[in-house]
Amino acid sequence: MREIAIFSGSAHPGLAEEICAHLGEPVSPSHVSRFANDCLEVQLQANCRERDVFLIQPLVAPVQENLVELLLMLDAARGASAARTTVVMPHFAYARSDKKDTPRISIGGRLVADLLVAAGAGRILTMTLHSPQVHGFFSVPVDHLHALRELAGHFKNHDLSSTVVVSPDLGNAKTATAFSRMLGVSVAAGAKQRFSDDRVVITDIIGDVAGRDAIVLDDEIARGSTTVEIVHKLRERGARSVRVACTHGLFADGALDRITATGVTEIVCTNTAPIPEENRIPELTVLSIASALAEAIKRIHDGESVSALFDQH
Repeated sequence: MREIAIFSGSAHPGLAEEICAHLGEPVSPSHVSRFANDCLEVQLQANCRERDVFLIQPLVAPVQENLVELLLMLDAARGASAARTTVVMPHFAYARSDKKDTPRISIGGRLVADLLVAAGAGRILTMTLHSPQVHGFFSVPVDHLHALRELAGHFKNHDLSSTVVVSPDLGNAKTATAFSRMLGVSVAAGAKQRFSDDRVVITDIIGDVAGRDAIVLDDEIARGSTTVEIVHKLRERGARSVRVACTHGLFADGALDRITATGVTEIVCTNTAPIPEENRIPELTVLSIASALAEAIKRIHDGESVSALFDQH
């Protein structure tokens, strides 16, 4: 069995420490420096030769800085004769750029996938991609985890006798249905139209929500435009209470303030992205996915099935 080496980028060192604590392995040291011309340089300060190397770096703000740092880490691992290099990328920001829906635009998800592979990625471990087809953008194996088990475990502590899971749009309805089955409750969905990054209109709710406790499930919350719109629509349709759940809590541009202003009971996310201290408000609950990522890393290293993680549940 090859030895393992785990490095963390600058994006989310706290998550890397937590993952390594579950694995009983240290975070190997690395150093990032910046030249006078603003270029980055990365040095991996532990032996990589013929080792199974894992680089932990979610693509979160500042996305471009963290992406370039990750590319340099990959190149450094390849140059140091790593036997295999796996990118542990809990959040893939460019997954939202997955199709050509207006003329003359780039498909950023595919381009960044190509860049990661060209830089030396031999495998990708990620969580809750924005669109399932992004999985196919990579020409190397991808292990695609989800956080439904962790989210469901949290909500099972609540009274679910009158609960409905609500997908903000039809595209997320399949995931919302799977989540509703975990909780043993019904499901509903919003009919959404997106006009721009921050302008969303939900014209209707498909399903019965009147007098019920709604759990809005989405893959990520960035500006919160969709979340605010669906909460307002649920209030119009007579929902008794609203909780919000997502995997990636990005909360950009005052999103938490806008969401809490709607009167939601709770906002639940995981720690795929770092949550700054100023966003740690009483309404926010952050669940850890470190143990799931640690188990997946262990299975990849040991040559075991990662999909079996979901079969067990």
